[in-house]
Amino acid sequence: MIELVLVGIGTGNPEHVTLQAIRALNRADLVFVPLKGADKADLAALRREILAETLTNPATRIVEFDLPTRNEAIPDYAARVADWHARIASLWAAEIRAALGGDGTVALLVWGDPSLYDSTLRIAAMMDLHVKVSVIPGITALQALSAAHAIPLNEIGTPFTVTTGRKLREGGWPAGVDTLAVMLDAGGAFEALDPAGITIWWGAYLGMKEEILLHGPLAGIRTTILETRSEARQRHGWIMDTYLLRRARVSN
Repeated sequence: MIELVLVGIGTGNPEHVTLQAIRALNRADLVFVPLKGADKADLAALRREILAETLTNPATRIVEFDLPTRNEAIPDYAARVADWHARIASLWAAEIRAALGGDGTVALLVWGDPSLYDSTLRIAAMMDLHVKVSVIPGITALQALSAAHAIPLNEIGTPFTVTTGRKLREGGWPAGVDTLAVMLDAGGAFEALDPAGITIWWGAYLGMKEEILLHGPLAGIRTTILETRSEARQRHGWIMDTYLLRRARVSN
């Protein structure tokens, strides 16, 4: 039996790694560290830093490998992602077979939490390999964002919606909610909104030493956020950011 343990590691701060995650890593025979190219080398370095601080089992091996990139020539977004995921699943299966054969435990470090806007579980289900999948929850970017700004995600008695930058740009503000948590934004999806009455809490590199936080009325701060984001992306070669949008309720 092969067990694949998806370990949520928070947003880049080694102190976000839970005791449950540390125990899971140390009982694994193998830990995968996927590489995403030279422009995202910092992400692999952070994974190595976390492993250096948490791994105490000398028998646990670390295996690094290059991830495939999305085929941007495929015009349909869903088809492009499905093709990408299928190639990643095939690579995972090949690496597991090569390293473990048919028995053992492999751990995969997942940013944030494997259950929230992460495709790791879907990719695991696509492998042509019989595995038992276990999940260790981690601190999400939304938890880190609300903690960094010292705010709750919702207001009393009201729901909020978690969405993506692409959905916000394509469909605008969803009906029935006054608070949006936006993830996976390629940059500036809030520009598609009328900013009147909207407040934004924005954060990049949450939990890391490079953390950047900005907050204020969207109309007055959106340009600053875009400029800050662009400069940080150029400086680091990559960026992970998320934000909360809340619009003022209209009194009847």
